[in-house]
Amino acid sequence: MGIPIVAIIGRPNVGKSTLVNRLAKDKSAIVHYQPGMTRDRTYIPGFWQNRDFLVVDTGGLVFNEDTEFLPLIRQQAMIALAEASAAIFVVDGTTGPTAADQEIANWLRQQKVPFFLAVNKCESPEQGLMQAAEFWSLGLGEPFPISAIHGNGTGEILDALIEHLPETTEIPENNEIKVAIVGRPNVGKSSLLNAFLGEQRAIVSPISGTTRDAIDTFIEHQGQSYRLIDTAGIRKKKNVEYGPEFFSINRAFKAIRRADVVLLVIDALDGITDQDQKLAGRIIDEGRAFVLVVNKWDAIEKDSYTIYDYQKQLEQRLSFTEWAETIFVSALTGQRVEKILELVNHAAEAHKRRVSTSVINEVLEEAIRWHSPTVSRAGKQGKIYYGTQVSSQPPSIALFVNDAKRFNDNYRRYIERQFRQQLGFKGTPIRLFWRSKKVRDMEAVSTNRATRV
Repeated sequence: MGIPIVAIIGRPNVGKSTLVNRLAKDKSAIVHYQPGMTRDRTYIPGFWQNRDFLVVDTGGLVFNEDTEFLPLIRQQAMIALAEASAAIFVVDGTTGPTAADQEIANWLRQQKVPFFLAVNKCESPEQGLMQAAEFWSLGLGEPFPISAIHGNGTGEILDALIEHLPETTEIPENNEIKVAIVGRPNVGKSSLLNAFLGEQRAIVSPISGTTRDAIDTFIEHQGQSYRLIDTAGIRKKKNVEYGPEFFSINRAFKAIRRADVVLLVIDALDGITDQDQKLAGRIIDEGRAFVLVVNKWDAIEKDSYTIYDYQKQLEQRLSFTEWAETIFVSALTGQRVEKILELVNHAAEAHKRRVSTSVINEVLEEAIRWHSPTVSRAGKQGKIYYGTQVSSQPPSIALFVNDAKRFNDNYRRYIERQFRQQLGFKGTPIRLFWRSKKVRDMEAVSTNRATRV
């Protein structure tokens, strides 16, 4: 079987996310002194002794209220527990047992998953034993006094827990494509994730800002593995205050940086906004491949010209992304969602492609033959000696020229278009580095090549 899962359960603000970060030796879960920070299930790799596992952070459980997100949070916690091999029930040692703790304890006793009681915020070992002793009243067996923030006692509870975890089988990641789903709030990112999965994996709500953590989900389609990263909606910077949303957006930007391909989701009803333009620019600046996903296409009234008019709007507002693939989908109905992965495959392949120096120079020779560099007013002309690819992800090509200043923006765009058309760099940004070289430097290069031959 795959890597076993350990679910972290408890009422709001008892330190579940702090414990997750402690167990995973990571800061992936958002920690902020405000209850209700975690809403979805967040999976983070953990390790203890010689055992690997996934730690699942869940939202704070509240059984006696049904306001906006609470029923959805309960649903996510129940799903997490259903797929877990073991669970840790976290309580607050500074408050003692509460009625909410007792409700969760009653619910846990009905589950088949082995669980362990972690009494958090026991910063002093002596006081911790006294604080933990109060929780024998929950009837869940031995309470383990711990301090998630300092790490005290976490080793003891993990020693007990890993005895209940099955043996793991490593999941190969060589073939994995990391796909970040980004966009403004409420454009349908979580709905798109759920459409990929065919289940309610992430909480979907009409209220913006529902997703706060960047959530990794693994799927396989036609033999290809994908890591899907759902992220918080990204608003304009001036509208974001320091706090939960600030941390969420930072994680969304980190998700872009660690992705191979980014799905930029746009709301078809809103059209292309200034914020969409800025997000597209951010993705390109990070050097990520991306696919433009126009969501809620089912909600648009259409005639035979609608899609062409919309594509024209895209060309005008996002002209700098003309190389990216665009697809019109409905996450709600599933329309064309599966085809997104085909475009992801193409973009990922182009993003990591390497081209030999000989092929790059064949493209350059052909491009110069059709359109030579312009001559400046001073009668000086730019000359391209040769080019070579220096890196991939994104593909980056160094062009060695007599004087980089002699090549204007129009000619630089022309050379980039030739590389795209001839080498198939569809769906990924490419970077061209124009390097000035003196004639005697190039003669030395030619001499060295001749000597080696």
